[in-house]
Amino acid sequence: MQAITGIFPSQKEAEVAVRRLQASVVPADRITCLTPGGNVPEELSLVPVDTAEQPGMGTAIGAVVGGAAGISGGLMVAAIPGVGPVIAVGILGAEILGAAGAAVGGLVGRSLENFMSQGLPEDEIFVYEDALRHGRSVVVTLADDQRTVARVRELLEETGAEAIDAARDQWWIGLRSAEREHYAQFGRDFHQDEKFYRLGFEAALHAKTRCKEFDQVLAEMESRLEEIQSQNPGIDLAEPFTRGYQRGREYYQRLCDERKAA
Repeated sequence: MQAITGIFPSQKEAEVAVRRLQASVVPADRITCLTPGGNVPEELSLVPVDTAEQPGMGTAIGAVVGGAAGISGGLMVAAIPGVGPVIAVGILGAEILGAAGAAVGGLVGRSLENFMSQGLPEDEIFVYEDALRHGRSVVVTLADDQRTVARVRELLEETGAEAIDAARDQWWIGLRSAEREHYAQFGRDFHQDEKFYRLGFEAALHAKTRCKEFDQVLAEMESRLEEIQSQNPGIDLAEPFTRGYQRGREYYQRLCDERKAA
């Protein structure tokens, strides 16, 4: 299963894309839409996601079939650290919110767990968060063959979506000047080291490793460093990668602190 993501300027434009995807490309239960905000209709707030779940658990969640822009699955609202309230509609919603640090555990029945974990783009979660932080909406579609993948990408482009890679680049452009200035104090050439510094920075934002103590993620950081080193033999990349990783951890902690202070 592969996840294809489009980022839209507004919820309205995202809903147009969802309807077109559902009408001609993929089933409704393969589409998830994330949008900033927290206004869930009261009548949905206490409806269980399935028969195994008891109502009234933590944040308000309701099962919606054929509603909420026509997506099947659950409608969830939860607060993401550094972002704020986010509405997620669709079967992958709880998994994405959970990976982003929201307290949504136990809100989806066990029968869906294996399905949802397939194709979850954990290394893209921070890009979703940045888009949501800036008031944009995110549509994630699951596809299980390359023909469908190509058609989904085509339709997302037709409906005005920004591709995930472009959004990731824009996110970095917004940080680049500050990171270049920070890196200069170590007497290194940022222009030469930027690629590996950025890889380290992004690795620190992976959903599986952030929010943990450094000694808990050290092994995973070193494993990722070894992987990148094997792909770039003979290049001195350990220092820029490690400094980028540490800086990425500081960046995420700062977002969390700002949210708590707001």
